[in-house]
Amino acid sequence: MTRPIHVIGGGLAGCEAAWQITRAGVPVILHEMRPVRMTDAHQTDGLAELVCSNSFRSDDTENNAVGLLHEEMRRCGSLILAKGDANRVPAGGALAVDRDAFSAAVELAVREEPLITIERGVVEALPPEDWGSVVIATGPLTAAPLADAIRAETGTDSLAFFDAIAPIVYKDSIDFSKAWFQSRYDKGDGADYINCAMNEEQYRAFVAALIEAPKTEFKDWEKDTPYFEACLPVEVMAERGPLTLAYGPLKPVGLTNPNDPTKRAFAVVQLRQDNKQGSLYNMVGFQTKMKHAAQTEVFRTIPGLENAQFARLGGIHRNTFLNSPVLLDRELRLKAKPHIRFAGQVTGVEGYVESAAIGLLAGRFAAAQALGNDTAPPPETTALGALLNHITGGHTTGRDVPDSFQPMNINFGLLPPPEERVRKNERKRFVAHRALRDLDVWLGVPARDAAE
Repeated sequence: MTRPIHVIGGGLAGCEAAWQITRAGVPVILHEMRPVRMTDAHQTDGLAELVCSNSFRSDDTENNAVGLLHEEMRRCGSLILAKGDANRVPAGGALAVDRDAFSAAVELAVREEPLITIERGVVEALPPEDWGSVVIATGPLTAAPLADAIRAETGTDSLAFFDAIAPIVYKDSIDFSKAWFQSRYDKGDGADYINCAMNEEQYRAFVAALIEAPKTEFKDWEKDTPYFEACLPVEVMAERGPLTLAYGPLKPVGLTNPNDPTKRAFAVVQLRQDNKQGSLYNMVGFQTKMKHAAQTEVFRTIPGLENAQFARLGGIHRNTFLNSPVLLDRELRLKAKPHIRFAGQVTGVEGYVESAAIGLLAGRFAAAQALGNDTAPPPETTALGALLNHITGGHTTGRDVPDSFQPMNINFGLLPPPEERVRKNERKRFVAHRALRDLDVWLGVPARDAAE
């Protein structure tokens, strides 16, 4: 019999990884520390407990990237999507679930799978090589001893307790009659940033709006998490003084606005390319804890961003994630200890579905290796492949900038644009159909009828 693969963590990613491994006929030992040791966020000892929202977000396969990811996972035999579908509750176009019924259904399936053995207890160190293949899927609330062991192996800067996320904007929603490309003092390629200028009146109104906007309240278990000085929320910087931002991330030096070259800007918002395709740009220094509706309203007062569409809005929470582009290979193995794979949120993805998706891939990779088979990663034209590409290096722009890596939800900006001319309002549908076609080829599924 094939040697069992150890999966550490009984959340969505761990359960999905274990399920995928057993679909290939390989046994699994699934380690879950609850109830031996509880976390500050979990309420039960159930597998796949949903800690926050009960929503898996949009289920629109053609017009929403997470809906596309749902469909790809269904085609891959995902346990999480199957039990989500079976326990859905009314939520418009979203896939929302009865959280207790969902967790119970996942746990029942895992318990009844004869190839899975569940072991309750805390894994306090990196698994030794004599364990054989291991998948670590412990999420953002990794037990402190294991987190310390990972940090010791990967370096103190490789495992980060992250407090805030900056918004990301679709490039094609930026008004370039006001914005322009330029690096400060024309460094680098000379045009590495998109710039949006403000005069003094616009700047002071913007700072006031930042301070007055409603903010997200911390959960009890997050209240003691300190801010990192190098990653302060933009509104916290604004509260430190009216000119803090103008002398900080919004300083206007070294820039000339070609749309109005005679006037020196009082402040400049910069956006930096966030993916190889150049379709996504993040707002530099704009990590925030403002509520989502307030972010949209306040950030659209910035000249050039009046009609901005956001691939991701900012957020703030306690998180643990690896510098995956540096530490993991294309099959999610730790380069320094290739018997260990990582899966789920700890790899640098955001969201229930994305975490489970990386668990799905880690499980398939681990099972294939255990059976001596070669498995190519899914094509980058698929949502699964694009997400994997992002966390294993695809977020970079060709330069060595691993420190820029941040957690990400799936979005169409991560997938390559259409290879042919497609109307703007048809692009998402084209990309979604291409993704499912290429996924079926990867899975070895016969070509489907075009009408399906």
